[in-house]
Amino acid sequence: MINILRNSLLSLYNRLISSIAFYPSLILVGFLCLVMIMLSIEDNGLTKWLIESAPYLVINNADTARSILSTMIGGLISLMVFSFSMVMMLLNQASSNFSPRLLPGLISDKRNQVVLGTYLGTLVYNIIVLMTVLPDGNEYTLNGFSILIGMILAMSCLVAFIYFIHTVSSGIQINNILERIFVTTKQRLLYLLDQEHENKVSSSSVDTWYYIKSTEAGYYQGVNLEGLLTICEDKEINLKVLPFKGEYIMPNVDLYAIDKELEDQEIKSISSYFMFADSRDISDNYNLGIKQLTEVGIKAMSPGINDPGTAVITLDYLTELLALRMRLGQDQIYQNEKNGTTVQLHSITFENLIYLLMASYRQYCKHDIVLMEKLVKMLKYLSKQDAKLGQYQNALDEQLVIVEEDIESSISNQSDRDRLKKLLESD
Repeated sequence: MINILRNSLLSLYNRLISSIAFYPSLILVGFLCLVMIMLSIEDNGLTKWLIESAPYLVINNADTARSILSTMIGGLISLMVFSFSMVMMLLNQASSNFSPRLLPGLISDKRNQVVLGTYLGTLVYNIIVLMTVLPDGNEYTLNGFSILIGMILAMSCLVAFIYFIHTVSSGIQINNILERIFVTTKQRLLYLLDQEHENKVSSSSVDTWYYIKSTEAGYYQGVNLEGLLTICEDKEINLKVLPFKGEYIMPNVDLYAIDKELEDQEIKSISSYFMFADSRDISDNYNLGIKQLTEVGIKAMSPGINDPGTAVITLDYLTELLALRMRLGQDQIYQNEKNGTTVQLHSITFENLIYLLMASYRQYCKHDIVLMEKLVKMLKYLSKQDAKLGQYQNALDEQLVIVEEDIESSISNQSDRDRLKKLLESD
């Protein structure tokens, strides 16, 4: 029961940090603490001391204080409405011009969340301070220092708004979007390479596997690895995860396999370490990053957009990412030092990855000589890179043969065909 509760909390945490409201909510709580601290300090005579030391910083009239605070509150509400409208426009344009799958990455931009949280926190701060302004307030009963801080925060929101305009205008540029996806995906691949170098463990030789089926549907997001290693050590079992991260799992399909029969309660406990969600996160799944780059490249070649330059950029990024993927093995294996039991995590095969990528580009770009030449160069480059497994090279050779068939059937100009054939025959 404790394990199930811990895994539920972990899944809840992953959903919370990916929400657009997570950081604004934290910032709002911080501003609420700030206003409570300020009002507590005011009760100890801070305003009276400030009037005596620097009277020009303190508003000593209740009507003036209410007027200023009301103006700031109204302005902040207008600023928030305008800012949220710009975010909605950004998301709509990205969805229609690039790919709907880019929206989670744009929504989770921490910079915009911090700005929106600053607006919301300053608004709530000033509302609470306004509530403390009494109708018969004078220079000694007004919370003058709190009002001063509220004015400073409101002015800082204007600076934040300028920064927000900059981030929104740069965030909608396709080059910046593609670079962000590329960098995040590359970091994930490099992390997996480091993990693979540290865990040089071969898979356990198991004769009989007992397959456990899933009981729910959703996108498989990963496992609580530390918990699985602990339970495998306690039960002295080897465990093999069957789906790859980001795969949609239907109910009653094989989810994982163990090499020893266990009781139903123990199986239920192991299954609780698997995390499912309705959406996928690029920072934890390199396959999703590669898929997003592919979708943007294909969308750029649609008749309504017709932007081959963007498709070329996506292929440049995909070439580097696939070269890193070729240095990875098929599975990640983690071993307990105490008794040697292992947990084996599955990844999408390189053969399927390169086939799905090439199938999409060939379908929509096979009539374009520039894109077909770029695809051939990509495959040629990858075939010369170091590969973890020899089957990766075989997959690339198969794709070169398929591309050659598309060139013969889809490129009508003889000069273009000869150019591509010469490129195919080159070393």
